[in-house]
Amino acid sequence: MIPNEKLRVTLCGAGRTGHLAAILFSLNPAIDVTLYSSRSETVTAYKENDHQLQAMMPDGQVIKTRSVRMTEAIDEACSKADIIIITTPSHVRESLLQRMAPILPKHKNIFVGAIPGFAGFDWLAEKTLGDAPNIVIWGMKDVPHIAFDLQPGKSVRMGGGKSQLYVAVHGREKPQYANLLLNYLKQLYDSPITLLTDYLEITLTPGNPIMHSSVIYGLIGPWGQWHNRPFESIPCWWNDCPELGAYFLARCDRENQALCNKAEVVLGINLSSVQPLQQEIVAAYADSIADPRTLLSVLRTNKAYQGIPLPLISTAQSHGYIFDKQHRVFQEDIAYGLALLVALGERLQVPTPYIREIYDWCCGYMGGNLPHPQIPMDWPIIRVK
Repeated sequence: MIPNEKLRVTLCGAGRTGHLAAILFSLNPAIDVTLYSSRSETVTAYKENDHQLQAMMPDGQVIKTRSVRMTEAIDEACSKADIIIITTPSHVRESLLQRMAPILPKHKNIFVGAIPGFAGFDWLAEKTLGDAPNIVIWGMKDVPHIAFDLQPGKSVRMGGGKSQLYVAVHGREKPQYANLLLNYLKQLYDSPITLLTDYLEITLTPGNPIMHSSVIYGLIGPWGQWHNRPFESIPCWWNDCPELGAYFLARCDRENQALCNKAEVVLGINLSSVQPLQQEIVAAYADSIADPRTLLSVLRTNKAYQGIPLPLISTAQSHGYIFDKQHRVFQEDIAYGLALLVALGERLQVPTPYIREIYDWCCGYMGGNLPHPQIPMDWPIIRVK
């Protein structure tokens, strides 16, 4: 980045997170914002809306902006960027990175990151982008804000925001690049940002892979109320979270902590920042949670989670609704996120019976033949102190 020039930020992925981030970033006159979408209909809707995007804020305020450039040309989006933020689902990130690789700037440092950065993004980016010395790989632990009610190319609604943000860089990156990344991100986000010491702190943070899969299993798995029958209406993920879903989630979370503990021993690293899920949610949304006593009460009473519907579609066979198996909770959270936890358990020789049970059942429900997680062949590499 040349001094006194605007920071060029490209968001790759015009979903809820991408739309909201683009709008919020555009409020800073020192930021040049580009939003890349592979969907021509989204770009067309943006143009038909007079190149205007708007966000409905939690307090009812409406933010409108014409300062976002939206394009479906990846070379236009990425060739001059200083920082690229990938918000697409995990299952399309490899193809996106492959198309991006030959057009990235070579004359300056380019920071390529993902939000959220889970499902082994650091390994995937290294494999796809190679070892170019000017490319800095990074990720953010979770989305900075809840976003929903997207009208592509037009508007999005903002829910609760995180009070603290966490980022990590690939283990190969030099400290000065991590510091430069922090300087960039502090121009983009109001919340305090902490640099984590190891990318595994993102990979093993409990989140969507165990959260969504446990609720699905508790609803329609072998012991679920809606096993082999359609829903009569569309429940919400968390307001209506079933006790059985919370039961499985608590046990998957315990196994995730076991993965952290073993990784600390094997790799000689500190993963103490990876807290149990209940603590993670309370820390992120303390002011939004009415009842923090149990995991179930935290999920059900978190205002930031309220009103988010299950991804259901009408069924032609009978009246009612069934899960949309093409939704990202299946294609990303389970096929990539949960699968990675299973694979990490195998590599670290940590039993994960509940995670494995839910993953195997979900594989069958989705029709099998899910992609194999991309873990480097030589991982884990033992660090000698």
